[in-house]
Amino acid sequence: MRFFLNFLTVLLAFTIPSCNQQTKGDLNPGKERELTEEFKSYWYNNTAEITSYSLEMERYGEMREGTAVLIYVTEDFLANEQVKANRRDEETIPILKLNSTKNFMTGIYPYSMMSSTFYPVLIESHALKVSTSIQEWCGNTYAQINNRNAFEITSHSYFQHEADQNFNLEKTWLEDEFWTLLRIDPAALPTGEITVIPSLEFTRLRHKTIQPMRTIATFTEEETVFSYSLYYPSLERTLTIRFQKEAPFVIEEWEEQIGEYTSRAIKIEQIQADYWNNTSNTEESMREELF
Repeated sequence: MRFFLNFLTVLLAFTIPSCNQQTKGDLNPGKERELTEEFKSYWYNNTAEITSYSLEMERYGEMREGTAVLIYVTEDFLANEQVKANRRDEETIPILKLNSTKNFMTGIYPYSMMSSTFYPVLIESHALKVSTSIQEWCGNTYAQINNRNAFEITSHSYFQHEADQNFNLEKTWLEDEFWTLLRIDPAALPTGEITVIPSLEFTRLRHKTIQPMRTIATFTEEETVFSYSLYYPSLERTLTIRFQKEAPFVIEEWEEQIGEYTSRAIKIEQIQADYWNNTSNTEESMREELF
């Protein structure tokens, strides 16, 4: 009982809803989320879910071939420090973390991108933290959102007009958090006209201001999958994620349409592994299962 009282107290500080949220899927700050036994047996088995995807990515007006990987794993999170906890205690928050990577070539030089999203599983809340880094031969960029009394934004870039930035935003939906929310409870995804902060990957890669934007969200049942789409009219951009209809709602593919170009990723393979223990050279063969 003491654990949940402390847990609720900490999480209430993270869940001030935006006045712009008026549609299905609104957060109910502090409301406890009920986890099924099926959820617990899948996500709390001391392994991570690792899924590889073939990637077609538009960059500089040309399509590039590459790979993407989604790594989902449950962890314990420290609210004050905003980092993974070394051990579980009454102060930690159970989360489902997503590490998303993309790698592709642009002519002679490579791009490497990674985003991390830390999402609470036991209570309704926005993501507790999101971070994104992009590396290529011209330089690197980094952005982070910390969910405290407001969304605290930190951004670093080698571009002059972006440079180092620190500012706050009112809380609203995050595009980055939908990738994890749909794995927990697809019915909680908001639909209709909502306000969303586009993914940090998109804003850094396209040099857009990190800010809430008017978005049309739709949830559709297709023949074999569910489809969740976000359309940003001012960006002429649509993101569509397709995922399995049954728990654990594995993501099968996604596509991002920006103007005349459509980038997409299609599932290759999926494994369960405690990858943090598979660091020996002899275990490199495990990658063959993914690619």
